[in-house]
Amino acid sequence: MGPLQGIRVIDMTTVLMGPYATQMLGDYGADVIKVESLEGDVTRLIGPTRHPGMGPVFLNTNRNKRSIALDLKKAAGREAVLRLIESADVLIYNVRPQAMARLDLGYEAVAKRNPRLIYAGVFGFGQNGPYAAKPAYDDLIQGATGLPALMAQTSDGLPRYVPNALVDRIVGLTAVGAICASLVHRDRSGRGQRVDIPMFETMAGFVLGDHLGGLTYDPPLDKGGYARHLSRDRRPYRTSDGYICVIVYNDKQWESFFNATGRDDLRQDPKFASFAGRSVNIDAVYGELARIFETRTTAEWQELLTKADIPVMPMHDLESMLEDPHLVATGYFPVVEHPTEGPIRSMKVSASWSETPVETVRLAPRLNEHGEELLRGAGFSSDEIAAMIREGATRPAAQD
Repeated sequence: MGPLQGIRVIDMTTVLMGPYATQMLGDYGADVIKVESLEGDVTRLIGPTRHPGMGPVFLNTNRNKRSIALDLKKAAGREAVLRLIESADVLIYNVRPQAMARLDLGYEAVAKRNPRLIYAGVFGFGQNGPYAAKPAYDDLIQGATGLPALMAQTSDGLPRYVPNALVDRIVGLTAVGAICASLVHRDRSGRGQRVDIPMFETMAGFVLGDHLGGLTYDPPLDKGGYARHLSRDRRPYRTSDGYICVIVYNDKQWESFFNATGRDDLRQDPKFASFAGRSVNIDAVYGELARIFETRTTAEWQELLTKADIPVMPMHDLESMLEDPHLVATGYFPVVEHPTEGPIRSMKVSASWSETPVETVRLAPRLNEHGEELLRGAGFSSDEIAAMIREGATRPAAQD
């Protein structure tokens, strides 16, 4: 099932960025083989658990994968992963390239075993600059690409990280696109290639696409920044009994807003009457909206704005999102039976295809759950597998 059916991916990633990308490839139908250390991906330990090693972050980032545990510093472990690579279409890793080279699993070594392989690295920095060998984490890249500084401008002046692994997931999404594009090229040319997806450069473009502003020009026209995004009143609006999320953006929506609220005075005000006027007076515009929305309840505003065809949404918290009527109607949060964890709440694949529908084939695996079947598929005998266990190159099979 899925548009990537028949594609095999060797997933040598941990934590969030790489596993998020490979889960998406698995959701799209690829056969994803997750190569873990003998201790397993550290995200197995994050959050409340029913059983050790099966935490919620891991469960929600590693479905549609098979797990094998290998010690790649041992010759037998390295040979095992190379045999798996021989029949693969994609290898994706998220350690620094220097670490892959130390394992003798750099692109040149791996391409000798499989010249059609797409060798995809998701890591901190482009390899032709002075940061090439630096370690990188989501928080560091958020800071280096201006997000905390932008957050400080919109609140109390204190820089803060976005409370989400934003960088990991954006770079993971970018990696999925780069890998799929590389597969198209491989199918046309017959040749694999190395593709690097650096976090810093990816996020620099992501943030500055909105905020480069007058710095786009040489010499600069201003100090950068998108004024609407940086307005302190661009936020969920307080109502008389809660909060609501509203955007009144184009001229048609503003005309509807004037009519719905009876604010003819604003219609005549140059600060509100045109897109250009609102753009240069955005703080005053949003400040006035904030005062207006305090005059009615959330339910009253939702009804009035929906009738006026003005974009409006509730401000959910994590729990109320699970009860959103649209997500409930679309079955976005199915409760499924995990083989070891019992009933868990899953999330549907958001994209859909008319010809190649997708479905969750496997829920997140236990550590080394598929180790023996994958080694046998790669040509290892029972005796060879037993020897690998004795030598510490792999673990015994996962037990129910």
